[in-house]
Amino acid sequence: MALIEVDGVSRTFTVRARAGRFRRTRREVRAVDGLDFTVEEGECVGYIGPNGAGKSTTVKMLTGILVPSAGRLRVAGVDPARERVRLAHRIGVVFGQRTTLWWDLPLRDSFELVRRVYRVPADRFRRNLDRCLEMLDLGPLLDTPVRQLSLGQRMRGDLAAALLHDPRVLYLDEPTIGLDVVSRNRVREFLREVNTGHGTTVLLTTHDLTDVERLCSRVMVIDHGRVVHDGGLAELHAVGESERMLVVDLAAPHPPVEVAGARVVRVEGPRQWLAFPASRSAAPLVAEVAARYPLVDLSVREPAIEDVIARLYSGERAGAAAGAGEGAAVRSG
Repeated sequence: MALIEVDGVSRTFTVRARAGRFRRTRREVRAVDGLDFTVEEGECVGYIGPNGAGKSTTVKMLTGILVPSAGRLRVAGVDPARERVRLAHRIGVVFGQRTTLWWDLPLRDSFELVRRVYRVPADRFRRNLDRCLEMLDLGPLLDTPVRQLSLGQRMRGDLAAALLHDPRVLYLDEPTIGLDVVSRNRVREFLREVNTGHGTTVLLTTHDLTDVERLCSRVMVIDHGRVVHDGGLAELHAVGESERMLVVDLAAPHPPVEVAGARVVRVEGPRQWLAFPASRSAAPLVAEVAARYPLVDLSVREPAIEDVIARLYSGERAGAAAGAGEGAAVRSG
């Protein structure tokens, strides 16, 4: 049975703009346009797209903050807009840019307030808190006021607070934004355990494709309020023909590196940029470069989501044009 059901959902906003000294114009902006998808219990789904695509609007409707202009929503058997209080006990939400913790209270008191708000039984609260403290390394921070926490520490605190009441669904909006490498990896490991070890359904919105690659078995791409891709990440890269970039620092300037399956797109002194298909593993490429060239350092850069979607759309437009041309040929024949 689907835990999240989205059936023909749209959301429009009225935007007013000044059109002179005394006049104002009104226009309708459709942030979400006829969304249809389901999410099964236990799935971890990446919900990605460029800024303004409709991701946050979708999450706000799924949490009951916004009411759809049209269509039907069900989350854990509940209509989010009509039964927000009932739904709150079945979902957890983490917004990377905003905290749900109490700013001037120690982290310990914020967790206790969460327990009281959700009326979590003491034994279940203790069990869940101990698990979060251990996995997120929050024990030494319990007596620290939230305002004194670093961004990574606060994010870990927000994740713990969102899971203390055992939600069936966890919504994550940019959970690793601005985090250092160590904090980012710790958050990813924790989320993987929450999803695979405890069966919590996760809907993740992010601009970091590495988050999606490490955590999600399924990816939905939304643009202009519509789902333009729903499948695996490898399928997305294949359809969009996206490329990753291997940045190689050699010991000295060198002619363009020649390795199978990659091409040099830029050379600046000892540094070279090699493009290769995003669906391909970087490991064989790295091994070949290290074996054949005097390597000092290297890094792998993921394709930007905007670039993937742009390629996806250009492919769709080309396919539509080809289809139209074939149709015209059939009609003329």
